Amino acid sequence: MALARTDPPRTGPSPRAALVADTALALIAERGLRGLTHRAVDEAAGLPQGSTSNHARTRAALLETALHRLADLEARMFSPRDAPPAPDPTTPDGLHASAGLLADALHRSMTEGRQLLLARFELALEATRRPELRRAYDDLGRGFRDSLEAVLRAAGSPEPGRHARSLVSWFEGVLFHFTAGSSSARPPDREELRTGAAEVLRGMLRQDGQDGQDGQDGQDGQDGQEVRGGQDGRGGPGSPDGPAA
Repeated sequence: MALARTDPPRTGPSPRAALVADTALALIAERGLRGLTHRAVDEAAGLPQGSTSNHARTRAALLETALHRLADLEARMFSPRDAPPAPDPTTPDGLHASAGLLADALHRSMTEGRQLLLARFELALEATRRPELRRAYDDLGRGFRDSLEAVLRAAGSPEPGRHARSLVSWFEGVLFHFTAGSSSARPPDREELRTGAAEVLRGMLRQDGQDGQDGQDGQDGQDGQEVRGGQDGRGGPGSPDGPAA
């Protein structure tokens, strides 16, 4: 999911530092990490040669600068200032509203935030080869997962930690599948995303006990078939002696 910050916001970067980081992210999304160099950032940003090195002396520092800027930008995207208060997902209306918020976040990321998303995929892969970047990436992602776990715990999840990981996995899977995966040519609309999010949340929270009720209904139906099969001495479609369906 997003590398959203949950700690108190840091002092914002200077305009020059923000320009360097934003340009680095744009280059990563457009050219991949092979296209990211200090000179390329200077040229793309229209800065004097050596300006990027003044803000990030090494390649590792430049990657981490881009990663932290990405986290700040995604936090703004996934938690806009005009967002309504979080709904209560333990009620039908609240679950519908919660699914809508997730769908909106997914849709924003795949549309207006697509370049950031591509840059994040590139940085995530690079983090598998750079331990220092791995630590930064995981630390930033952990904050979002922890806050999501708290929301699920308050909503009555019986296993909020596992459910938070599952929800993040579903979220990330949707983003990758429809942005860089085999369905990138047919991204879903908000309604399809909302339906999927509602199904995931409903399964986690089991708000109306449907699982137990469904099992009871299935047992009743099976018993009914066996009684009918025995009434006339012939095996019915649902009985052991009947023909295969």
